[in-house]
Amino acid sequence: MGDAPRPRPIRDPSYLDALTPLVVLVALIGGAILLFGLDATDGPVQVALLLAAETAALVALKNGHAWEAIADAGRRGISSVVSAIFILLAVGALIGTWNMAGTIPTLVLYGIQLISPDWFYLASLAICGGISLGIGSSWTTAGTVGVGLVGLAALAGVSPAITAGAVISGAYLGDKLSPLSETTVLAAQLTGNDIRTHLRAQLWTSVPAFALAALAMTILGWADGSSGAGEAAVASELTALDTLFRITPLNLLPLVLLVALSVLRVPSSLAIMAAALFAGAIAPILQPEAVLRFVNAPELGTATASIKAVWQATANGFQAKSGIPVVDDLLSRGGMASMLKTVWLILAAIALGSVLAEFGMLAKLVTPVIRRVRTTGQLVGAVVGTAFGLNVVAGDQYIALVLPVRLFQNEFEKRAIATTTLSRAVADAGTVTSPLVPWNSCGAYMSAVLGVPTLLYLPFCVFNIASPFLTLALAAGGGHRPRRPEDPLVRDTRTSSAVVPEGT
Repeated sequence: MGDAPRPRPIRDPSYLDALTPLVVLVALIGGAILLFGLDATDGPVQVALLLAAETAALVALKNGHAWEAIADAGRRGISSVVSAIFILLAVGALIGTWNMAGTIPTLVLYGIQLISPDWFYLASLAICGGISLGIGSSWTTAGTVGVGLVGLAALAGVSPAITAGAVISGAYLGDKLSPLSETTVLAAQLTGNDIRTHLRAQLWTSVPAFALAALAMTILGWADGSSGAGEAAVASELTALDTLFRITPLNLLPLVLLVALSVLRVPSSLAIMAAALFAGAIAPILQPEAVLRFVNAPELGTATASIKAVWQATANGFQAKSGIPVVDDLLSRGGMASMLKTVWLILAAIALGSVLAEFGMLAKLVTPVIRRVRTTGQLVGAVVGTAFGLNVVAGDQYIALVLPVRLFQNEFEKRAIATTTLSRAVADAGTVTSPLVPWNSCGAYMSAVLGVPTLLYLPFCVFNIASPFLTLALAAGGGHRPRRPEDPLVRDTRTSSAVVPEGT
């Protein structure tokens, strides 16, 4: 027998190797946005991300890596977002069944009656901030109460884009300050900090960022709220909701169930799906006319029609036929099928990010930056820039949390800087900036469930934009402390995997 073929030597990537996939990505995404505008995420951006991932794979092959190793990297990356995909599909089902059961219409109707347009944006920020602090999940907050608030904005005559920014700003307050948030726990664990110590460090940037968001929403509300819909238009929309649905507090039972399950720490995908199915189960009881009108199959018995309605709303969403466009746009949404383009976007982004991270291309670009930083402010700036950059090129907030800790941990230890400075920086730049990138898993999710393109709501996510700038200002102004002997060392995460915890 002949000798087995000798394995090819594996070479480290050059700077050209590391830059080539990113240049391809920038060129293709720029072209997609130029040609398709806000519709670019309906497919063109996904193609751009996959082609950039293929380019990165070719670079890895050139450097001696086996195709099996590249495929394994892709599989590991995709496995890290499986729970996020389950949450996304469950939220699609929830929107469909909550519309059919009257849950979202009831939230909208009560909201119109209770919230003045002048205070609408501030109220949206406060409501979502309070709920996210209680349940620790930005995705659940935005996918439930946030959906109702954005729909309510259209009926009340205020801006859905500004409302979406307020919703996201409030939702991410919980991702920063709730001890129930997986991203908060992960940031603390990666840097070896007790959760309470990490949360105290987060207060220095999160509280001012939320105050800035509240100020901005107050000013925007005063400037924009008075131009809301006229009383006659609102009255006709309220009449349409009353005609289509039986408005009763019982319609809010699915929301009560979801909050209870979230507080009990039931995994998010299971809690959301349970709330969706519960809404489907009570819909034939609370909204029999709406259910039968939706199915439009008089030949079926009531029981069979109800089962078909729940199945159809879960799979393809609910359809309303009020004759008032803004009401029909609000209620004709949801279904798992509505989330498939977003799933495609997330998978494409993760495929690219996994190959770039696994085969040293990202580290090749970041390592020279680490060597050149001199001050603590510059070091924190490098962490912030890396975390945000990873949200752009890797498309996932968990990679943007884990990888900067892996890359910068030794430098923080050498300089004897408290690990809370690192944990705060990666949370401020890795977690909260993720919904600002259209192809990031969080940006894709928020756009899909709120029905507002990322580039439209982005300028109004004041909390998310302010957080990284505040952490930079704090570091530049000396708002960090040296590591004391009793402080923990940063835990070595070089063998850690960026697996997404259940319950984003």
